[in-house]
Amino acid sequence: MIQIMVRGVPIWCSSCADPAHRAGDPAMMHAMRLNAPHTDLEWVELPDRLPGPGEIRVRVGACGVCRTDLHVVDGDLPFPGHPVIPGHEIVGRIEALGEGVQDLKIGQRVGVPWLGHTCGICRYCHSGHENLCDHPLFTGYTRDGGYATAAIADARYAFPLGEEGSDVDLAPLLCAGLIGWRSLVMAGEDAKTVGLYGFGAAAHIIAQVALWQGRTVYGFTRPGDRPTQDFARSLGATWAGGSDEAPPEKLDAAIIFAPVGALVPAALRAVRKGGRVVCAGIHMSDIPSFPYDLFWEERQLVSVANLTRQDGIDFLSLAPRIGVRTKTTRYDLRDANRALADLRAGRFEGAAVLVP
Repeated sequence: MIQIMVRGVPIWCSSCADPAHRAGDPAMMHAMRLNAPHTDLEWVELPDRLPGPGEIRVRVGACGVCRTDLHVVDGDLPFPGHPVIPGHEIVGRIEALGEGVQDLKIGQRVGVPWLGHTCGICRYCHSGHENLCDHPLFTGYTRDGGYATAAIADARYAFPLGEEGSDVDLAPLLCAGLIGWRSLVMAGEDAKTVGLYGFGAAAHIIAQVALWQGRTVYGFTRPGDRPTQDFARSLGATWAGGSDEAPPEKLDAAIIFAPVGALVPAALRAVRKGGRVVCAGIHMSDIPSFPYDLFWEERQLVSVANLTRQDGIDFLSLAPRIGVRTKTTRYDLRDANRALADLRAGRFEGAAVLVP
């Protein structure tokens, strides 16, 4: 028997044809919705959706504000063509199970990331590269996300989080942490000196991981941004300076979190022969031309696209062992527009998190 539960009350049962068992007054949810790019999000009240087969409904406890959300709102990514609720760093508790969901339970705390659904049948899904799926859905972009009091998620892409840590502290791990982790893995195990360009949400998390692994971290910020440079050093960075500065030694690898194409030549200039530059964002401004000499001597330039479920399993199990601590600035859900504006202007350190 499969039941759909709402706040512990069954409202649909696969073995029951009783309309009274299926029926119920629809609960309402609130959300900050994007109706068109380049506009403010709108506060709306909507009926709570029931999860479909293989889905869950999560009562949102916190949702991180990611730079990718800015790319959606600012039109850097193609608008999906319909109003959408942004947000893909969701932490909350399951309050409804759709048909066929067996590995999760009501009341369990889970995290929902950017990659929200894959087809499971394309060549990439079959070869262990589901992050490159031909027919994906993305939380907070092509499916509604977590700038809301509740969200529907594919149960396959909901990670159990346990009870350690607050919802607010955990939220940035669901994208800043996961993409940072995939980027660090792509930088290579032999990269002992790592430069992080753009010392925001992802860098402040992954710097802690890199240091725990015994690597040396160099932080690069906007030129002249002394407070952020001090923040990077407080987390253990050996050196921190502007992105227009050269580090005191050649780097084995550099990870670019800032969506600034001009940083690519700068990072190539900073890495040693055979070094690797990893572009970690989903969007970046155009990369300017640069002399081949910067790329020669077997330097490598690679990009990171999305994440896999294995990334989530690996990182979310490792983070508590490392003792990763996130620096967060809390905003009420209604203040999502202000949070996005503050992120755009670089007005806080670490990560912003919305709390319903």
